[in-house]
Amino acid sequence: MTGLAAALRDWLAAGQPAALVRVERARGSTPREEGVAMLVTADAIAGTIGGGQLELDAIARARALLAGAEAEAVEEIPLGPAIGQCCGGHVRLRIARADDAAVDALAAAEAAAEAAAPMVLVFGAGHVGHALIDALALLPFRVRWIDDRADAFGAVPAGIARIVAPDPEAEVASAPAGAACVVLTHSHALDARITAAALERDGLAYVGLIGSATKRRRFEHGFRDIGIAERRIARLVCPIGDRGVRDKRPAVIAALVAAELVAAFAAAAARHDAERAA
Repeated sequence: MTGLAAALRDWLAAGQPAALVRVERARGSTPREEGVAMLVTADAIAGTIGGGQLELDAIARARALLAGAEAEAVEEIPLGPAIGQCCGGHVRLRIARADDAAVDALAAAEAAAEAAAPMVLVFGAGHVGHALIDALALLPFRVRWIDDRADAFGAVPAGIARIVAPDPEAEVASAPAGAACVVLTHSHALDARITAAALERDGLAYVGLIGSATKRRRFEHGFRDIGIAERRIARLVCPIGDRGVRDKRPAVIAALVAAELVAAFAAAAARHDAERAA
């Protein structure tokens, strides 16, 4: 999450004036979407509206506003003709002096975005689990990191929920609709139990299991033996992060799985939008 509210609160408490720059409207191809924001002070920034010349000009305009008497300014920017960005879209920026009311508005928006963010359940605190958590900590997900060994986690990145769970299947059962499960524990028997629980429930956007094609085949036989339907078994992603990259280093696997999760959530959102429009 962006943390703009906390940054602004600290700056205002220190007596540092700040300007809030918000993309109020975005048409056509633009670096970022409507609603994104950044904060600008005389010598610092937080957040981004997309970088490039658009952002550089916005920072300069915000600092000019802070140095003068203006309370607010609106900038209409055709990206190609005005600043030479080949996106070709059109952006309206609203730049305003930030105050305590802006802190409250940002905090409310960040809380709403966090509550709406998709959830990822990561089962396992081994080498790949640690690497995946580091990758996911940078993304707009709610992440629950689950292991039955309290001493396996080590340092936990900010924003990650550390869960010591002797009954990890219960975590699967209580996960919200649209969540993702990534299973990479220290035990194949535990992997099988968690994965089976995930396949047996509806509404998950992704069920991934670390392992080889051979492991998948063995697990599929076991799932059939306990009566899991073929259509449910077909949902399983195993191997995870299998994008033709033959590299088993944990950080590489983590990067590929993180990309896989982003794609899975985007596909789920597109399906939801299509169903609503139908």
